[in-house]
Amino acid sequence: MIIASNLKANLTRVKTAEYLSELEKFLSAKNISQEVLVFPASSSLDAHAGRAIIGAQNAYPAQNGAFTGEIGVEHLDEFGIKTILIGHSERRHVIGESQKLIAQKFDFYSKLGFKIVYCIGEPLEVRKSGNEKMMHYLDAQYEGIDANYENLIIAYEPVWAIGTGLTPTLEEIESLHAELKKKSHAPLLYGGSVKITNVKEVLALDNVDGILVGSAALKVEDFCMMIESAQNLEN
Repeated sequence: MIIASNLKANLTRVKTAEYLSELEKFLSAKNISQEVLVFPASSSLDAHAGRAIIGAQNAYPAQNGAFTGEIGVEHLDEFGIKTILIGHSERRHVIGESQKLIAQKFDFYSKLGFKIVYCIGEPLEVRKSGNEKMMHYLDAQYEGIDANYENLIIAYEPVWAIGTGLTPTLEEIESLHAELKKKSHAPLLYGGSVKITNVKEVLALDNVDGILVGSAALKVEDFCMMIESAQNLEN
């Protein structure tokens, strides 16, 4: 399974280093075989040697240049980072990234061979409008995206469930993941208020290949418990 933590705009460089140190101790002590990804804030990116894979939460589709507030490939190359999160709902709905820009990022970083965790999801009003409109909304988030890209991981995150404590039912997650699997054979993660109290049930669902966790993974001990849950399911 793939267990990923998105640290968002949290944890300083020092605290991120402490987080990764504790995480690596756990991964080694427990001999964890799951794929573990961590996405720190841009200012906390650094070279990392260990079992965990470090990725960027965002980067501009350029080597470098006049893109104020952004980072490019040059900055990621400095730390040997070849993994990136693209299309997260907060980039779409808070920052205002268009599908056109998201597709440009996908095209740029896929040509460089990056591992891409590509996020899709729907807001509550779309969810309430019925399954047909919801699937149409999700379909639009695949526009300009190569769903057969070999280094692709898809993360489904219902926007209305992120950080709210609300989650779809297990049956709803399983059903929607089955539909999304028809669009791509890439590993499919679930995100949206995953926490230590429900992680076992979510990971046990058919067509759930792992999880992308936000605020519930800010405490490294909680993130480690989620990883251990995945490990126990596969033992």
